[in-house]
Amino acid sequence: MNTHEMVPQTSRQSRSSVTDANHFVLTFENNRYASELFGQFDEHLKLIEERLRVDARARGNSVAISGDLQATNQARRALDYLYDRLQKGGSVETSDVEGAIRMAVAADDQLTLPTLERKAKLTMAQISTRKKTIAARTPTQDAYIRALERSELVFGTGPAGTGKTYLAVAHAAQLLERGAVDKIILSRPAVEAGERLGFLPGDMKEKVDPYLRPLYDALYDMMPGDKVERAITAGVIEIAPLAFMRGRTLSNAAVILDEAQNTTSMQMKMFLTRLGENARMIITGDPSQIDLPRGVKSGLVEALRILKEVEGVSIIRFRDVDVVRHPLVGRIVKAYDAEYEKPEPVADAVGSTN
Repeated sequence: MNTHEMVPQTSRQSRSSVTDANHFVLTFENNRYASELFGQFDEHLKLIEERLRVDARARGNSVAISGDLQATNQARRALDYLYDRLQKGGSVETSDVEGAIRMAVAADDQLTLPTLERKAKLTMAQISTRKKTIAARTPTQDAYIRALERSELVFGTGPAGTGKTYLAVAHAAQLLERGAVDKIILSRPAVEAGERLGFLPGDMKEKVDPYLRPLYDALYDMMPGDKVERAITAGVIEIAPLAFMRGRTLSNAAVILDEAQNTTSMQMKMFLTRLGENARMIITGDPSQIDLPRGVKSGLVEALRILKEVEGVSIIRFRDVDVVRHPLVGRIVKAYDAEYEKPEPVADAVGSTN
C-alpha cells in the first residue's frame, strides 16, 4: 500500500523543459519493499528517470517525482505496479522495471486525450507455474499471453528476443500443471540436417537436442529439472522433429512448433491438420530469418496469409520494439529491418564490355 502526496510545482523545472509540469511524492509503507523497488543504489529509479525524462529522488521509503505531467503519471503507474508485485511475493529486476515503463507508456498511447485524472493501475497478463510467474513486459506480449488463454491455435511471429517462444513454453507448462492437457509436444523443423537425422549419433532425443535447446531452456525455467527429466522419460513431455508428426493426431496436448519459418507449405499444412480434441497449438517463427533453399516457399508466411480470417486462430506479430533482451538487440533488429526495406539497386539496361 502506498500513499500519494501531491506537491504544487513552482520553481522546479522538469528535465524535459516543458511548461506542463508536475511534482508529487510517493510513500510506500513497507520499507523493505521500498528498498527493493528503488533498486540497489536507486538503479531502478535511475532507469525510470532515463526512460521517462523525469526526476526521481528517493528519501527513506518515499520518492519525489517531478517532470512532464504525462511522464510523471507514467512513472507513478510503473512504481505502483512494481510495488504491488513485491507485495504479492514477486521480485523486481531491471527487466521488470523496463517492462513496467513500456506498459505505462503504452497505456497513455491508447488514450485519445490526456486528462488530469489519475489513470487506472497497470494490469499485465501473466503466466504462472509452481516455479515461476512471468508478467508481460510489452503490450504485444500482453496480447500474446491473452491470445494463448483464449485461442486453440496461436501464431507468434517476429524477431529474436521478443519472448514468443519462451512464453509459448511457459504457457504449455502452465496448462500441464493445471491438468488442462496431458502432455507437451515440442517440435522444430531440422532444416540443417534436411529432416534426415538417421546419420546423427545417439537416440532420437540426442539427435534433435541441438535443434530444440531453446525449448529445453525455457522448460527448465518453468519446471524443476528433475520433474522435466521424469516427464520426458514418461513421454509426458515429447520432443520430436517435424518430420515425425506425419500421420498422428495430437489430442489433449499443448503442441509447440518453433522456427516455423523453415517449414515448407506441405509441412505446415500437415502439422496444422494434426490438431486433435482438447489440444492447443502454438506456432512461432521469424519470417525474416528463413533458411529454406532458394525458391522454396515458407509454410509460415503462407499460413499467416491463408488463416488470418479463420475463426479460432490468433496471430500476434512482434516488432523490434518488443525485444526484451539487451536493449542493443532491439537496435540491431531495427537496423537490419531498415536495411532490408531499402529498394534493390536497378541494374543498367545495357551492360558494358571491356
